Amino acid sequence: MSPPLLEVRDLVVEFPNRRGTLRALDGVSFSIAPGEVLGMVGESGAGKSLTGAAIIGLLAPPGRIARGAILLEGARIDRLAPEALRRIRGRRIGAIFQDPLTTLNPLYTIGRQLTETIRTHLPLSAAEARAQAIHWLDEVGIPAAARRIDAYPHEFSGGQRQRVVIALALCAEPRLVIADEPTTALDVSIQAQIIALLKRLAREHTTAVLLITHDMGVIAETADRVAVMYAGRIAEIGPVAQVIRSPGHPYTAGLMASIPALEHRVARLAQIEGSMPRLDAIPPGCAFNPRCPRAFDRCHAERPDLMPAGATDAACWLHAPAPAATSPAHA
Repeated sequence: MSPPLLEVRDLVVEFPNRRGTLRALDGVSFSIAPGEVLGMVGESGAGKSLTGAAIIGLLAPPGRIARGAILLEGARIDRLAPEALRRIRGRRIGAIFQDPLTTLNPLYTIGRQLTETIRTHLPLSAAEARAQAIHWLDEVGIPAAARRIDAYPHEFSGGQRQRVVIALALCAEPRLVIADEPTTALDVSIQAQIIALLKRLAREHTTAVLLITHDMGVIAETADRVAVMYAGRIAEIGPVAQVIRSPGHPYTAGLMASIPALEHRVARLAQIEGSMPRLDAIPPGCAFNPRCPRAFDRCHAERPDLMPAGATDAACWLHAPAPAATSPAHA
């Protein structure tokens, strides 16, 4: 096993307000190895995008990291000054967001945006940076890249704009890429192309990828491992095939059951009753207990941490080891 490229340890993110403090992430821990794609999935509000924002130092005020550590190649980055963190973004950490139009400046050609990014982070001349920009446009599958480098974002289709955003995220050759819902706004055929592209780039450049999405199909096609989030915590994490085939947490099982199967037709898809709790109304014990069909007394009283659940780790008391038998007392 390669040493982790990214380590997140016991990450807590809070949002102070007039009524107190809301805890949006509560003890999130995971790692990603070089060349690995870790998928992060869950309902809206689970904390997926917030985890990515905390890693790249883009928490919206008044959000703050209250506890924990974020290590990139063994060095902590969560305590860096804003200017030092800005230098890391782009050079060592790239970001791909859902809507390419929020990333690309409509007033500048894509060539200018790529070359400026490259020259900001790499010691290259203007001509060398332009050649590198054309190379990356070729790499992500933009046809006639040498001719189209001087085009503006509006001259590209939605799928091509997302490819340009991927080129922009990778052009300074970062070691880690945070991809937040990179395929949501695209049609299915373009989604498949972007998924294949991310997998290939991770493999060929040994880039670690954190793929944030609500789409379990995208996770199944792309990720090596998957972390399932619920109410600001990781409910289950493990190899993607194992999580899909034999989920260890009732929430993960509910997500899997809600995906339509091609083998047989059903009158009604399974659903998880209820909704995720608000940050100011998370119940005691396991946060999923009001919606869980298998909850028992301990689930309402104690919060479980991740524990072995077959081939995965799940934060669920169903997998707690049985208490050791005690020998009878002797007179």
